[in-house]
Amino acid sequence: MIVLGIESSCDETAIGIVRDHHELLANVVHSQIDIQKAFGGVVPEIAARSHIEVILPVLAQALEQAQLTWDDIDAIATVEGPGLIGSILIGSLTARTLALLKNKPLYAVNHMVGHVYANFLTTYPDSIASPPPAAIPTFPMLAVMVSGNHSQLVFYKDHFSYQLLGQTQDDAIGEAFDKVAKIIGLPYPGGPSIAAAALHGNDRAYTFPKARMTQPYDFSFSGLKTAVLRRVQQICGKDYDFPSTQLAALLSESQRNDIAASFQRIAIETIVDKVVTAYREFNPSSVVVGGGVAANSELRRQLTERLPCPLEYAAPQLCTDNGAMIAAVGSYAAEYQKRADPYTLRVNPYRRQM
Repeated sequence: MIVLGIESSCDETAIGIVRDHHELLANVVHSQIDIQKAFGGVVPEIAARSHIEVILPVLAQALEQAQLTWDDIDAIATVEGPGLIGSILIGSLTARTLALLKNKPLYAVNHMVGHVYANFLTTYPDSIASPPPAAIPTFPMLAVMVSGNHSQLVFYKDHFSYQLLGQTQDDAIGEAFDKVAKIIGLPYPGGPSIAAAALHGNDRAYTFPKARMTQPYDFSFSGLKTAVLRRVQQICGKDYDFPSTQLAALLSESQRNDIAASFQRIAIETIVDKVVTAYREFNPSSVVVGGGVAANSELRRQLTERLPCPLEYAAPQLCTDNGAMIAAVGSYAAEYQKRADPYTLRVNPYRRQM
C-alpha cells in the first residue's frame, strides 16, 4: 500500500509518501522559519496564508520525487489535530478535496502519533543523508514526544492502543527553548540556537530548578523559564521590572553560552528523569523519541547513557514536522481504523489523543 500524508498543523507545509508502512518514497517540506523568525515565533494567520500559497506546489514536488502518479496512490492521510486551526484546515481541506477528486480513501490521524511513527520508517531515499533505524520498534513501547507545543510520555501496548502517562501542564519543552533563547538574545527557533551556544558553555555554571509535579509523569517548564529570566536579571544587575527584551544586550557571549548550557541540561534532565522512571515501571521492549526536540544531541546523549536498552532515532529531518510521519501512521490507520468521511471530517486543534 502507498499512502500520501499531508501535514500542516503549524508552520511547515509538508507532504510525504510511504510504501508498505516502512519505505519512505518522498518527503517534501516547505518551512516558514524565514518568515516567522521576524516575529520571534509563529503568527497563526501568516502561517495559514503560506500554507494556501505552497501546498499544491509541495504536492506536485512530492509526487515527482517519488516518481509516482495518482494512479499509484492507494490512500490519503491528513492531520485532524492538534495544532493551529487555520493551518490544520488548509491541509485537511486539501486532503478531503483530493480524496473526492481522485476517489481515494481518507484517514484522519493525530499529529503527535505521527511523530511516534516517524521511527517506523526504516528505508530512506538518497535525499535523506542520515541513516534510518535498523529495526522496526516493537511493542510494548514507550514513546517520548517532545516538540515546540507538546511534551508527552505515552505507553503503547500495540498500534493505536496506548496509555497517556503524562504531559506538560504549561509550556512544552520546545516552547521553553524558544522563550529562553529570546531572553538571552539567540535567534528563533530556540532549540537549535541554544544547542549550538551550549556547545561553548559550562552546563554547571548556573543552577536551575526542576519542577515537582503531583502526577509522576507530568511535566512543567514554566518555572524553569522564569528561573532563567530571574537569573539573567540578577547577572545584569537589573530589577524585575526592567524590560526583558533589553537584557540580552547586557550579556557577554560567555554568559550567554553558560546560561544556554545550564538551561539545556536541566530541561533535558527533566524529560530523561521521567523516561527512566517509566522504563523501570513498565519494562517496554523499545523506546522511541519523536518531535523536533528529538533531534537535540544532549537529549540523545542523556537517554543513551541512562537507559539500559539500545536507542535508535529517526533522521533529524523526520523529527520536525513532516508529511512522511503522517503517511507512516496513515498506513497503519488504513489497517486498524475506519475511513474518514471527506464530506463531514472536522479538525480538532485541541485533540491530543486519537
